Amino acid sequence: MISKAIRLARVGSGSELAAALFVALGFPCIMLAAIIPNLWFFAAATAATYLADRYLHHCGSYLVNRLAAVRAGLSIRFLVRQLLLILLLSRMGYGGQPLFYVTVACLLAFYGLQAPQSAMVTLIRLRRKLPVVTRNIDLSAVRIADAPPQRLMNRPAEKMLHLDIFSMVGVLAAVETGTFGIAYAGLALTLALAGIYLTALLPYVRPSRLVPPETKVLNAVGDWLDEYRPTVALYFSGSKDSAYQVNMWLETMAQLGGRPLILLRERGLVSQLATTSVPVLCVPGGVHLMNLNLSTVRVALYAANVGKNIHLLRVPTMKHVFIGHGDSDKLASVNPFSKVYDEVWTAGRAGRDRYALADVGVRDEDIAEVGRPQLAAIEPWTGAPKNPIPTVLYAPTWEGWDDNPGNTSLLLAGENIVRRLLDAEQPIRLLYKPHPFTGTRSREAKAVHLRITALIEQAAAKRAADPRWAQQASSLQGEHAGARAEMARIEAQLAALAAGGRTARDEAELSRDSLADPAREAETAKLKNEWNAAYWRSLGWWEHKVITGAQMRLYDCFNESDAMVSDISSVVSDFIASGKPYAVTDSAELGVEEFRRQNTAVRAAVILSNAATELDALLSAVVDENADTLADARRELKAYLLGPDEPTSIVRFDAAVAALSAKAEARNTGVAKSLGETVSG
Repeated sequence: MISKAIRLARVGSGSELAAALFVALGFPCIMLAAIIPNLWFFAAATAATYLADRYLHHCGSYLVNRLAAVRAGLSIRFLVRQLLLILLLSRMGYGGQPLFYVTVACLLAFYGLQAPQSAMVTLIRLRRKLPVVTRNIDLSAVRIADAPPQRLMNRPAEKMLHLDIFSMVGVLAAVETGTFGIAYAGLALTLALAGIYLTALLPYVRPSRLVPPETKVLNAVGDWLDEYRPTVALYFSGSKDSAYQVNMWLETMAQLGGRPLILLRERGLVSQLATTSVPVLCVPGGVHLMNLNLSTVRVALYAANVGKNIHLLRVPTMKHVFIGHGDSDKLASVNPFSKVYDEVWTAGRAGRDRYALADVGVRDEDIAEVGRPQLAAIEPWTGAPKNPIPTVLYAPTWEGWDDNPGNTSLLLAGENIVRRLLDAEQPIRLLYKPHPFTGTRSREAKAVHLRITALIEQAAAKRAADPRWAQQASSLQGEHAGARAEMARIEAQLAALAAGGRTARDEAELSRDSLADPAREAETAKLKNEWNAAYWRSLGWWEHKVITGAQMRLYDCFNESDAMVSDISSVVSDFIASGKPYAVTDSAELGVEEFRRQNTAVRAAVILSNAATELDALLSAVVDENADTLADARRELKAYLLGPDEPTSIVRFDAAVAALSAKAEARNTGVAKSLGETVSG
């Protein structure tokens, strides 16, 4: 019943639901207490709404926005509390006394001070917003001033409004004790603190503390482009949740010859970007992008098929390449939109054949096989489990944009897979890493994900209480504690590196100060690898785990596991690089032969039905080499999907960039020559 209420209210937990109920019921109670009147009832109900309100804002509850949509926003809630305080004074017989009039006057004055505070905060935010956001680009010519302290700009409305607590407490205490001086002191403190807040904001609204005009910033970016002269650009547009699609290419871009540039289109992506020394230029405005001088760029790489790609595709002086963010048998991997690019790059021969079979207009001569540079981090299988019991990774993809049952195993098979793995006759460890988009479109998928999470957490708790595993935990307690301490140390170092020695700043200041630092990038990569190694050491090799978020990378899960269960997605193609056994779910129930015929990546897989009864074959292959009948098929499929091991993928990728750059240069030279002949003729 409670879980259903949580889903209906769209809140994240029972405590969040309780806070919402306190807010919903608290205000009628305050009104009732004022009418009765009852001072202590009023004080208790008021305190409950303050605390509940604060909690909802702290956890970023969806309900906060919903309250604002129904005319019950933050300012209204505080104003209602203040009006009910006035009503309480009137009902308790203070209507004609100085306390009543002073309280009304001070609260009105406090309300009046909120307007200039809100105006100054809005002005500072608007006038400190650059037309572009950058990383690793020198904007010293723009002279961007320091940002206001975060304590002034973070949740300013909340901070200002909560100053009325001093007035509220003072007036209620005065009524209880009969000492009006307490009320006057509380009211004065509220007004004084509000005045101090305004005074602290004033220096930051001076023109010298705001960013220069848009034209000056864009000219500075143009001057930098003229000096840097980028030759290859990675272009990306998408939501914050899709940042992983561009992050997977950062290391590849850093290893390319020439002068790489990363072009983003949404401001929210910049904060989600992993550490890189490659120049990053985020240009939200389409007009601004089209006015940038990108004439030196010879190759543009696209990681996703999105509408905003047209803003760069219109430039004829560069060659446009779709590289995607994964190579799989999904329909997205043969999108007809791909024919707008000059070339499409796939990992291996399988991608080329996939386009030929789909017949969507992408010509064979426009496809290049370049491998997958990111897969260099995947460790090959040794042929046996790395721990006393096998580790199986369940990494389903998300539900997709339509209701095709073949999109994900989560809906029809997910719980069966998890239960069978947890109840396997020979114990295994289960790692569950869902796709970042899971549940974003389908409430049912989100509900299944939550049920699977609960199943795994219950199994982990049961295993922790089992004497067989408790003894192991006890013997490794010191090692696990040491690993957790090491993780905390590394996290502190990473935070210091990310902040450049300073705490949170605004977008403009970060653009000014975030300059290329290859040494810092190398140190960050080293620390992240150390953190990942420490993370696994902090866990028992028998311990089931739900792994979410970007901090624990998918490829680290590959390296920790001995087998994987997944769906038709690039995850399967990437896992094949490890050579380990894997299973794929035929969620659409096509049948084994038809499923293999339609999906290249499952030719060497154990095919699961939605009942997942075939999982025993996968588990047998992990622990018994003789039972692994698909080992040779996996080796052949790896070469077909991902290309040869030599030359390495990054070498092939870089060579493809160089070759296409030469084509672009030849095209531009030919056009210039033709135009010259036309003019002279």
